[in-house]
Amino acid sequence: MTNRTGILTRVQPLTRSAAISMLALLIAYLFVDIARAAIQPAELHWAEIHGHRISYAVRGSGTALLLLHGGGDSGAHSFVRQLDLFSVHHHIVAPDQVGQGHTPDVPGPLSYTGMMDDTAALLQLLKLKRVDVVGFSDGGIIALMLAVRHPELVRRLVISGVNIAPEGLNPGDLEELRASQIPKPKTIDEKLAHLWLTSPTQAELSLPLLSKIAQPVLVISGDRDAITLEHTLQIFHALPAAELCVLPGTDHATFSGRSEWLNPIISVFLDRP
Repeated sequence: MTNRTGILTRVQPLTRSAAISMLALLIAYLFVDIARAAIQPAELHWAEIHGHRISYAVRGSGTALLLLHGGGDSGAHSFVRQLDLFSVHHHIVAPDQVGQGHTPDVPGPLSYTGMMDDTAALLQLLKLKRVDVVGFSDGGIIALMLAVRHPELVRRLVISGVNIAPEGLNPGDLEELRASQIPKPKTIDEKLAHLWLTSPTQAELSLPLLSKIAQPVLVISGDRDAITLEHTLQIFHALPAAELCVLPGTDHATFSGRSEWLNPIISVFLDRP
């Protein structure tokens, strides 16, 4: 046959070992497809929490795993590249915070304290204790607050792209937030922008509060994250039982952009006794 450069080439017959290897590869892909097909989609549930409705996705079986999404997203979407893998050995609960995902908004501003209280109440309603928690961005902030205020609910934590004060944001992003502020935020995007500019407060999270978290914490950051690496290192050093994972060439979107790296790292961390 002729290749794209016009040079005549000869097709070599497959050797027996090459044919076996190719067959094995095809079988492996077939089993992966079958396994994926067997995984049930997440089921959407509703709970009445603090006088308003909260939606949460449920999937898989095994030890309880709480997934806390990033700001403006949903539990199922923030971790779309983790759900298939984690639901094989974990019972996943992925709530949507107020005004985000499927959960309707409520009057007034957003607060990390309010979202953390809703999350704790949901776990108590579901009678779940000592759950593993994976939190991305805002979800990581809520995860840390949950461990500080309700240590009995948390076994291990994985957090990525987390700040404990607005000053932890990159200076350019912080300036953009300041420029975008309006006197009375109404939409969820406006409320989120106000939240990010003013929170977490010192009462919600601080280095002394982090020092009280005894549970193991895997701290993840991209080396080009929206949170400065210096701020992430402060968080890492303040936590008594922390491990650090900095991903090269990676921005804030660690779970979606680097799932092939993160998924095995997180799985090993969560599978420890």
